Amino acid sequence: MLHGSEISRFLWRTVLIRANNCRIRHRRICSLCLNWESDIISSHRYSTSRWVSTTSLLTKRRKDPTAVEAEAKAIDSKKKNRPECVSIWKNMTVEDLSNSLNKPIDTVFEAMLYVKNADIYDTPRSTIDNLVITREIVKKLGLRSVVSAPMDKKKHDEVSKFEDLEPQPRPISVADLAPREPVVAIMGHVDHGKTTLLDFLRNSKIAAGEAGGITQHIGAFRVEIQNHQITFLDTPGHAAFSALRNRGAQATDMVILVVAADDGVMEQTRESILMAKDANVPIIVAINKIDKPTADVEHTKSMLLQEGIQLEDIGGEIQSVSISALKGTNIPILLDTILLQAEMLNLQSEIRGRVEGVVLESSIDPSRGKLSTGLIQRGMLRKSAILVAGTAWAKVRGIFNEHGEMLQQAGPSTPVEIIGWREIPSAGDRIFEVDSEARAKQIVAYRESLKMTEKQHEDAVVISAKLNEHLKDYKALLEERQRLHRYRTRRKGPRPKESIEDSDPTPKVYLVVKGDVDGSVEAFLDVLDSYDCHHQCRLDIVHYGVGDITENDVKLAEAFNAKIYAFNVGISEKIQGVCSRLGINFRESKIIYRLVDELKKDIEAVLPSKSIEEEIGTANVMETFHVNDGKKKIPVAGSRCTKGILKKDSRFKLLRGQENELIFDGKVSSIRHLKAEVESIKNGVECGIALSDLSINPQPSDTIICYRMIQVTQKSEWDPGF
Repeated sequence: MLHGSEISRFLWRTVLIRANNCRIRHRRICSLCLNWESDIISSHRYSTSRWVSTTSLLTKRRKDPTAVEAEAKAIDSKKKNRPECVSIWKNMTVEDLSNSLNKPIDTVFEAMLYVKNADIYDTPRSTIDNLVITREIVKKLGLRSVVSAPMDKKKHDEVSKFEDLEPQPRPISVADLAPREPVVAIMGHVDHGKTTLLDFLRNSKIAAGEAGGITQHIGAFRVEIQNHQITFLDTPGHAAFSALRNRGAQATDMVILVVAADDGVMEQTRESILMAKDANVPIIVAINKIDKPTADVEHTKSMLLQEGIQLEDIGGEIQSVSISALKGTNIPILLDTILLQAEMLNLQSEIRGRVEGVVLESSIDPSRGKLSTGLIQRGMLRKSAILVAGTAWAKVRGIFNEHGEMLQQAGPSTPVEIIGWREIPSAGDRIFEVDSEARAKQIVAYRESLKMTEKQHEDAVVISAKLNEHLKDYKALLEERQRLHRYRTRRKGPRPKESIEDSDPTPKVYLVVKGDVDGSVEAFLDVLDSYDCHHQCRLDIVHYGVGDITENDVKLAEAFNAKIYAFNVGISEKIQGVCSRLGINFRESKIIYRLVDELKKDIEAVLPSKSIEEEIGTANVMETFHVNDGKKKIPVAGSRCTKGILKKDSRFKLLRGQENELIFDGKVSSIRHLKAEVESIKNGVECGIALSDLSINPQPSDTIICYRMIQVTQKSEWDPGF
């Protein structure tokens, strides 16, 4: 037995030990052991022990405690010097990445210059859809990254604990209330004299300057009458502006229902009555145009009675005044009726506390930015107030009346223009005042999260339907595999494409809609909602918004081959040049029904032509006989042309009986007059007609119609209601 220190000095090599009884075969034995081969063989022959090689160089040494402590400190220092870890997620924008890194966005763009394929994300709102690129950007900035949930979900979790704004309860103490002015909405059918009545009250001529002679916006005005201030809301009477009329009815204290004495109750008159009843506000009927020769006041009152409006003249409670807005007849009586009704209502409101109101209209002014027309219903509005309306908020920079004059404050029942909105509020949204910008942002974020959740629920329904359809196909495929006892089945046909192109042959019209105010856009979209001819042509709205047409609108129209419809907005010469260069068609009008007519023309332009029958002539069968043609007997209809002309190369129909049963439809083989083959037969001439189908036997009193197929342009079946 050798010591390990001695064995370790020798080199090892393979030796084949030839021994019959030795259990060691190709083993590594040192050169020194070759001299003791016989001893090794004999030892393995009689012993079961094994030779083990050991060396002091391979033994594990104990570490010095000081060295262990130093190594631990070195590891801790490495951990402390590791780069900071930031959160990233898929489909995050460059702006989100900048916020997560807590670095300026210019620094992020600079780092993206050194990352491959990162140059396509060139705007702050560009979405980085490749997570590898996001990691590389973070790495270039010397930081580490970890994938986490998107910030939108975190924000949703944060804002979910905030409550939405609700109208404040009425003060318990009467001392906190003060009398306020009445708000009166003037409603009725189009062209019944609503705006003319307001013109007389404020000595203006707005009706003369309205496009098409109709009101297309909701207007709010204050008029001083007998030392009293009254706020009037002028609502559109056209059928397309139903939402604007409803908004006016909900924001008013009473409704002046204007009915023309010569027309009586019309469609929008009935709609205005229903809206006033739904809003639970009193109605005062103004029967207008009594100066016209065709005016019939009594007939108009009877028509109102049929709609459930019982006037005082017939024992009801609704007051009525017969007026002429053009000549001012009985206008003072109408004003006294309004003031009396307001006194009976005992209108009061709180002038202290937070502001509440409603958005009547919203628009974008090129010089003043985003603004809205609102009606204050509670509190006192002042500059620097923080307002929230829907998903928009504002720090009030300016308050203006309907004449454009700046106001320092505005109390209840005052219509004002508010400037300072970060986003455009939607018409009809409630206005609330909050304490700070932070609170306003929290409320807006909460409402946006509610909208997002609602949209997710809607998308979940669609996703669930598609999933069920997929599972149905998968179960059918699984049953087929089990029936064939196969784990896999061969694909039938070519591999399906990743992106399936739209194979619907139905024509399509893409639209970009722009309007001067939010209510105008809303009215046009409401008209589009009534479109019900999708079997003829599909309408797809690419974009809609408030304001003038911009280059972005033109780019969207170019991308989707869409047409731009501009309602009461301007188009600069530069934009017109861009549209002309790119071949973009735009339609502009200040009257909504003319813009709808342009849309109908564009729809009809893409519809394929349709084949219709044009009748050329008619003949009556007087007698039938057969003519021999070789071995064939050809039935011939002896007929007389009674209308138009019969042409041989046209198509013919054979009708029988009073119900005009169709017996034959096709060509004729021969038309003869006095045994001569002819190409046409005039009106009043007798002839013999042989049909191409010899199995058809014409009978006396049958009718033969000669016609031809022509291609005509289809007309859209869409009826917008005006």
